[in-house]
Amino acid sequence: MTNYKPGDLAGVGCMVDADGTCPQCRDGFEQFCPNTVLTYNAPDKHLGGVTYGGYSESIVVDERFVLRVPANLDPAGTAPLLCAGITTYSPLRRWGVSEGKKVGVVGLGGLGHMGVKLAHAFGAHVVVFTTSPGKKDDALRLGADEVVVSRNADEMQKHAGSFDFILDTVSADHDINAYLNLLRRDGNITLVGAPAKPLGVSAFALIMGRRSLSGSNIGGIAETQEMLDFCAAHNITADVEVIPIQKVNEAYDRLLSSDVKYRFSIDMASLKSE
Repeated sequence: MTNYKPGDLAGVGCMVDADGTCPQCRDGFEQFCPNTVLTYNAPDKHLGGVTYGGYSESIVVDERFVLRVPANLDPAGTAPLLCAGITTYSPLRRWGVSEGKKVGVVGLGGLGHMGVKLAHAFGAHVVVFTTSPGKKDDALRLGADEVVVSRNADEMQKHAGSFDFILDTVSADHDINAYLNLLRRDGNITLVGAPAKPLGVSAFALIMGRRSLSGSNIGGIAETQEMLDFCAAHNITADVEVIPIQKVNEAYDRLLSSDVKYRFSIDMASLKSE
């Protein structure tokens, strides 16, 4: 290793290796490499078995996949940036979110809260869509300019045809056409949530405004480092609750009941107390 020395604070995202030779890798899109080795539940060619990601006491990573963590960022709040942070940053950058743009974020969870923080830092006018009226104050605290309760048809109609970009973070079944109709001409909605069932898309919702629907999956290593540096410059980290490894099952149950704001970070030093 030449870029890091013992004691440096380094980060590892969703990948630990890739072939480095395919067109995807050569273009800086290692996340789409057919031979990407994921940080978790992938065959571990160095240690055998499978990779265990954030549950590991130690990890072997190709140097190309090690990220520099800026000194001003809290490690616990930085860890989710390497997943939720890059998952939301990449499409915001891809679709040119910037000052003067109107951006919607659908859902205010682990992904959505990062989308709000980042879109706000890019200078956009940010509108959060939620089914929970009780999330309004938190959305505003995170950087939203407006909050719309998506079940309120009148509130939705007020925004028809006005968005440059919408980031959809919802993994539950929902009506995608309700959001397509909020896009202005040439607007885009990008899915980063992953509903289990296919979404029914109205052709006319796309055709009548030359709108587009796309998806996005984390980012390449260079873009992930860019995201970390951007977060350092704007003092952005994820909202986290730090837990010991002994409470991981309890945390999982709370996750299923949506009882987390907005990510859990495991303090792996707690293994020493086992």
